[in-house]
Amino acid sequence: MTANITVLAGDYIGPEIMAAGLKVLAAVSEGQGFDYQLHEVPFGGAGIDQAGDPLPAETLKTAQQSDAVLLAAIGGPKWDGAPKTPEQGLLAIRKALNLFANIRPTEISPAMQKYSPLKNTEPVDFVIVRELTSGIYFGTPRETAADYALDTMRYTNEEIERITHVAFEMAMKRRKHVTLVDKANVLATSKRWRKIVAQIAAEYPEVTYDTSYVDAASMKIISAPSQFDVILTENLFGDILSDEAAETTGSLGTIPSMSRGTDGPSLYEPIHGSAPDIAGKGIADPISMIRSVAMMLTHSFDRADLAAEITEGINQTVAAGIVTPDLGGKATTAEMTKAIINHIKESRHSYESNHV
Repeated sequence: MTANITVLAGDYIGPEIMAAGLKVLAAVSEGQGFDYQLHEVPFGGAGIDQAGDPLPAETLKTAQQSDAVLLAAIGGPKWDGAPKTPEQGLLAIRKALNLFANIRPTEISPAMQKYSPLKNTEPVDFVIVRELTSGIYFGTPRETAADYALDTMRYTNEEIERITHVAFEMAMKRRKHVTLVDKANVLATSKRWRKIVAQIAAEYPEVTYDTSYVDAASMKIISAPSQFDVILTENLFGDILSDEAAETTGSLGTIPSMSRGTDGPSLYEPIHGSAPDIAGKGIADPISMIRSVAMMLTHSFDRADLAAEITEGINQTVAAGIVTPDLGGKATTAEMTKAIINHIKESRHSYESNHV
């Protein structure tokens, strides 16, 4: 069966890192029984330029009919102040594909430890599961008056229930620990989250469940991150905490993400932006995009074996000091990508030689 993958290269460094990710996908898939077909369509600023809309109708149709969506990066100064912005396309595709769960892994491998501002001796490996389509970013009413402004934080039981099941199901495949992060000492929505999550936690007796206020959790991510496995939280808190967690790895250019719904394709993308200041210079860090490819292989196509090869290739490349300027190195995007591919091929050849 052939996997259909929608490719949204986007803007500025987007096409550069997407090319890197697709090269690694081609290399790791060769001769491994994973057949796929790419469908490259415009999105974001590229969608505006080519079709007058950040999410052209044909792009959405292609995405809806695919098995997974790969997105690089969108936006930039070219479209500042335009009637339609690239970011509107991102919100639109999330809504159209019902992508209510954003999943961001935070892992500091031994190879990456020297780049991290944290000096922990224990392994750091946790996932933030963020509700993506509700909460204060979407609640109504929203008002701006001469003497006040109003935003509304709103959550329904169903919205809390569906993201909670995602978190607990993920924990069952990891270390079986979920931490709900909220502000239940102040917010009515957080009190509702605690009530519903506690009820659902009872359905997963193998999973250890606890809670943390968001201010305490933000400190623990810095001081004691090894205590976390799966962090479950609402939209606003998840937005802030996931960026904080990403920075602990040493560079935003290394972190992938996944957005998923209950059915239909999931969307995989780096967490960083389109970096207009370095576009065209060939120095963008491809790790986040390549790791997004690995996440796709694991979660959409059940090929964790191929994802593991990619991860090991990245770790070996970083350990060898072949890194881009964001990590203090001098490698170009192409050089780092080539090194990762070479490590994948060398490791595979070594394994095959020892198992003939």
